[in-house]
Amino acid sequence: MKFTQTLIAAAILSLAPSAFAADAIAMVNGKQIKQSVYDVITKDITASGQKIDDNTKNAIINELVSSELVYQEAQRLGLDKQPDFLVREELGRRKLLTNVFLQDYLKKNPVSDADTKAAYEQYKKAYGDKEYNARHILVKTEAEAKDFIAQLNKGADFAKLAKEKSLDPGSKDKGGDLGWFSPASMVKPFSDVAANLQKGTISASPVQTQFGWHVIKLIDTRPAQPLAYEKVKDGLQKNLQQRQLEKMMSELRSKAKIDITK
Repeated sequence: MKFTQTLIAAAILSLAPSAFAADAIAMVNGKQIKQSVYDVITKDITASGQKIDDNTKNAIINELVSSELVYQEAQRLGLDKQPDFLVREELGRRKLLTNVFLQDYLKKNPVSDADTKAAYEQYKKAYGDKEYNARHILVKTEAEAKDFIAQLNKGADFAKLAKEKSLDPGSKDKGGDLGWFSPASMVKPFSDVAANLQKGTISASPVQTQFGWHVIKLIDTRPAQPLAYEKVKDGLQKNLQQRQLEKMMSELRSKAKIDITK
C-alpha cells in the first residue's frame, strides 16, 4: 500500500470546519463524521495516483475517527476560543479559498497550444544558435583572478588550478569544466565573454558576476541543441500560467482601493 497516513492527515487538515456536514460514515461521541469529508479525502488520494482499496478505506476512517477525538478534546479544553487559534483559523480559510479561486481561474483561462508553441519559439530564439563548452575558475577578488591569468599565460594547468583554487563547488572537482551550455543559461557577463573567445584561449581579464570573479577558458563550440518541444512543454505552460496569474493580480490591484494603515 503506497499511500501514507500523512497524506490522509494533510487532506483532513485542509478541510474547512464547514465541510463536516451531510451523510455520516461514523459517529464519535454522538458527533457525525460526514461522507462528504471522506469523499474529499479519497478524491485527493486518487488524484495523487493512488488507489482506494478496503485497507485504504479503513485507514481513512480510522484517521478521521482519531482526528475527531482530538478535535472534540481540543474544543472541550477551549483551545478553539484562543485568539491565536482564531487568527490561524482565519488564515487557513483564507488560504484555502484563495487556492480554490486560483484553480478555478486557471481552469477557466487555460493556456492554449498556440501560446505554448509561441513560447517555445521564443525559448529557441533565446537559446541561441551555438552551445559552448568551457572551464572556469571562480575566486573572490579581481586580484586573485588576475594572478591566475598570469600563471596560466606562463603555462599553468587550468584544470589543476581550478581543482585547487576555484570556489565553484559544482565544477571545481571537474577541473572547472562546466559542460555544454547555451548563452541564455549563464549570467550575461559570463556568456558574453565566453561567446567571444577562440577555442583553447582564456579570458584576457577577469570577468565579474554576482558570484565573484571568473577566469574562463573556452574548450569548444557546437550548433545549438535546444530541448524538444515535448520536453519543455509543461514548464512553458506553467510559466505562462504564472504570467496569467501575475496579470490578473495586477488588474485586481489596479481596481482596488488599498490603504496601508501601519
